[in-house]
Amino acid sequence: MYALIEINGKQYKAEKGKSIKVDLLSAEPAAKFDIEKVLLVSGDSVSVGSPYLKGVKVSAVVESHGKDKKITVFKYIPKKDYRRKRGHRQAYSLIKIEDIAV
Repeated sequence: MYALIEINGKQYKAEKGKSIKVDLLSAEPAAKFDIEKVLLVSGDSVSVGSPYLKGVKVSAVVESHGKDKKITVFKYIPKKDYRRKRGHRQAYSLIKIEDIAV
C-alpha cells in the first residue's frame, strides 16, 4: 500500500515504514505530524482525489534534518567575459511514514 502526498508544494510517494527526504520542515526531530493533502491511495483498489482525498491522512515522524550534497551552479556566456560560479546545498528533513489511514 502506498500514497501520493503533497508537502510544501511537492509530491512524494509514501509507503508505510519507509523514510523519505522532503524539503525542510519547521518541526523538531522526533515530532509526529499528520499529512492531510493525500492525492492518491493505492492498495486493493486505487482511489484518486480531486485534488485531495477526504478523510484520508498519513501519519509521519521527523527523524532528522540535514543538508544534501553540494552542487555547483556555473553560468557562462561565451565571448562576453561573464562567468559566475556558485555552490548550493539544499536543506532537507528526513521523515518516516508510520501509517496510512484510509
